[in-house]
Amino acid sequence: MPDAAAVTGATADAPRYTVISADCHAGADLLDYRSYLPARHHEEFDAWAATYVNPHEDLLGDTADRNWNSARRLAEQEADGIVAEVVFPNTIPPFFPSASLMAPAPTGTDFALRWAGLRAHNRWLADFCAEAPGRRAGVAQILLNDVEEAVREVRRTKEAGLTGGIMLPGTPPGSGLPELHSPYYDPLWAVCAELGVPVNHHAGSASPPLGDEPAARAVFMVETTWFSHRALWHLIFGGVFTRHPGLTLVLTEQGSGWIPGVLDMLDYYHGRLVATGARADTAEARFGAGLAASLDRTPTEIWHAHCYVGASFMRPHEVPLRHRIGLDKIMWGSDYPHDEGTHPYSRHGLRAAYADVPPTEVAAMVGGNAARVYGFDPTALARIAARCGPTTTEIAVPLTAPPPDATSPAFAPGASVRIW
Repeated sequence: MPDAAAVTGATADAPRYTVISADCHAGADLLDYRSYLPARHHEEFDAWAATYVNPHEDLLGDTADRNWNSARRLAEQEADGIVAEVVFPNTIPPFFPSASLMAPAPTGTDFALRWAGLRAHNRWLADFCAEAPGRRAGVAQILLNDVEEAVREVRRTKEAGLTGGIMLPGTPPGSGLPELHSPYYDPLWAVCAELGVPVNHHAGSASPPLGDEPAARAVFMVETTWFSHRALWHLIFGGVFTRHPGLTLVLTEQGSGWIPGVLDMLDYYHGRLVATGARADTAEARFGAGLAASLDRTPTEIWHAHCYVGASFMRPHEVPLRHRIGLDKIMWGSDYPHDEGTHPYSRHGLRAAYADVPPTEVAAMVGGNAARVYGFDPTALARIAARCGPTTTEIAVPLTAPPPDATSPAFAPGASVRIW
């Protein structure tokens, strides 16, 4: 079977996919955040930056500028067949000891500084997105310790032109925050529903600290997606979508193959608890008490009405589940510029996953759904894709072997990559 490079030239007139990566990352070079902070924080920023030690190797090498070098980024994305992106944070915002939004902040002063740091990132991100009009949907950062402050930042970033919505932090055990199912967060859900702001819950921000031992790091890798999945059943059983029917939830970089089984499980518990909630003569009744009043549909029905998955580099073994997940719910992503992302082999990743999938279905998963959720203009992006997007014929060529120097788990043997 020929490699894609051998067929691209012969299929130049074939239709091209408009590829939107629903999972990319960016951030400012550390010192560049200073100008986005109020002057009253400059002295504190200088002191913080002077002693900060970056824990992330990918932010120290000669490829670090992929996070903020707009021209390089556009060129590399286009070479990879991608014409637009949803931009999550990557670099460290001012006054944080690490990238984690849940890093402990024991005092009000700490929280005030971290809010200032996140607002600086959001301001920088609005400018960064404006450098490529219509091609970047920036995801704003918030904290959950002060819901009123979060609501103000949602409104401000929406007005500033960020169209990617917000990144919802997790509430892992030990955070001291109310759980996500709590009515405490209703003002946040309300403003997001009112303004059409997607609520994005990205993997990695909901896990509790486990330590730095080899076993702890392995356990983190096993558990981190599960802790991120929790937002789904918290919001469903918390009645959030019933109270806020305009709310959209996107679960990003958490895989997608888990969704059908989890929805089956949630439907089972929903039916079981709603049925017993009306019967005082059962020991289980106390678990279902009041649940029927907060849920007007089954969890599966809520999923299909309100939820999406930023499936990132969708694994081949997940693709046969696409109809159960919902063809209109899946959004592919390259995870650029992370080492685990598919760049510069995104075309190979698309072939590995979608070679035998009908082109109309591929078009929805690699761009159409993301355009709808994040407000991209498909017509404008199609004009860019006409010169750099992968052709339908190219992606239909099965992948015979992964690129030898690829670092993405999309090509790892354990990811069930199909080899023909």
